[in-house]
Parts: sequence; structure tokens; C-alpha cells
Amino acid sequence: MSSIITQLFVHPVKGLTPQAETQVTLQAGHGILGDRAFALMYDTSASSNSNVVPWMQKRNFAMQCDLPRLAALDCYYDFKTELLTIKHKGKELLIAKTNSEERNLISVFFTNYLATELKSPLRLVGENDGKTRYPDRHTAHISLINQTTLDQLSNIARQPVDIQRFRPNIVFKGIPAWAEFDWIGQVFQLGSVQIEITAPINRCLNIDVNPKTGEQDLPLLSLLQQHFHHRQTGVLAKVITSGIVAVGDRLQPLNLN
Repeated sequence: MSSIITQLFVHPVKGLTPQAETQVTLQAGHGILGDRAFALMYDTSASSNSNVVPWMQKRNFAMQCDLPRLAALDCYYDFKTELLTIKHKGKELLIAKTNSEERNLISVFFTNYLATELKSPLRLVGENDGKTRYPDRHTAHISLINQTTLDQLSNIARQPVDIQRFRPNIVFKGIPAWAEFDWIGQVFQLGSVQIEITAPINRCLNIDVNPKTGEQDLPLLSLLQQHFHHRQTGVLAKVITSGIVAVGDRLQPLNLN
């Protein structure tokens, strides 16, 4: 049974606003170019002074699960102009380039915005070409979520559950709720790309955070445990071949035997 891609998201800065796209570039061994290309690193005395640091575990970076007020900011990054725009409730707070001395303004802004909750300053790290990557897991991956599963969660929660709570790369429809877990270990054709579904996604308290207000207002993690006896939604996949994926593309299993 094939599915269809309904939404695509890139998260240029780890922990900040997802950006909806009509198409994305997938690269074998990397994932989606530009996804989690930047991160706000805790700038300790042991930190390197370089703007580019290797992948590190997520505890080294500012995350919504620890700092839910990050979700209250509306952030947009343009890879062409290298400009990061930060707004709050429609009011523009900062526009700064990441590839210049203005990068420090971004670090200072987030350090001041979260001052009462931080133990050390924050520093923006990452490259403007989108090739650095700071996802939660060291192994390169993309994340997919089934819209039908989300609809079932919305019924259980008795309110619409915003897809952005799960911070996926790809949203699809066309199979029953939770059937995506049966895909583990299978290879799929996704547009012009081949991917392998590798694992379900274990969730944290970040899904309880309202992506518009930054408040922990919905006990989704508890609801998952209560109704399904696990804390998983969506699946991870590794990119086998590079190419372009667009909204409307089909996601179809391959018979490689």
C-alpha cells in the first residue's frame, strides 16, 4: 500500500521553529540538507571557540523540552540571504546574518531571552551551507509521521494535536493509524529517493509543549503510555539514495528480493 506526502518540514536551527517546504533535498548518509544545520550550544569554558563543532548529544544544546519558552518565538531562516528573523506575537525582535559578525547578536539574544533559565550563555554553531547537522541521534536520519496516527491521538486528547509538537520532516497519509510501525526494516521509494525505515521514535516531554505558546498544556506523553503502553510516534529512516522529495510524492515499499 502506497502513501502520499502531505507536508514537509525543515528545522534550520535545532529547537526553533519548523519551516514548511514544498520540496527538500535528501542526501545519502546525511538526511535533509539544512535540517538542524544550526544549534544553540551551551557555551561553557571547555567549549571550542569555532562556529562549527562536531555532532554532540542533545544535552549540549538548548532544547524545547528543557526551555519551552523557545516555542513562543517565531523564527525563520533564509539560507540564500543567511538571515535569521526572530519574532514574538508578530513583533520583530531581531534580524541578523549568521555568516558575519552579526552571528554574535543571535547568541546574545537567546542568552538574554532565556537568562533566568540558563546556567551558561548560548552560542550559535553551524555552517550556512546546510551541511552541518545537530539532530538528537548521531546516525543520520529523517523522521516521518502518519497523519492517521495523529488524527487518532487528536480524538483521544479531545482536541486537535498540532503536528509541530512532533517536529517531523515528513508527514504522510494513506495507511491506518500505527501501521507505520510495521515498516521497520523495509526499503521504500520516496519520490526519486530510496529510504530505509529503521526504528520508531521514542518521545520526550517536548510533545507536551504547545508550539505556539511554549506552555506545557497537553499531557501527550502520558496519554501515549495510558492508551498504547509506549511513548512512541512516527518512525526514523536513513537515506539510501540522494534526490529531491516534494509534497504529493508517493511513498511506496520496494521488493528488493
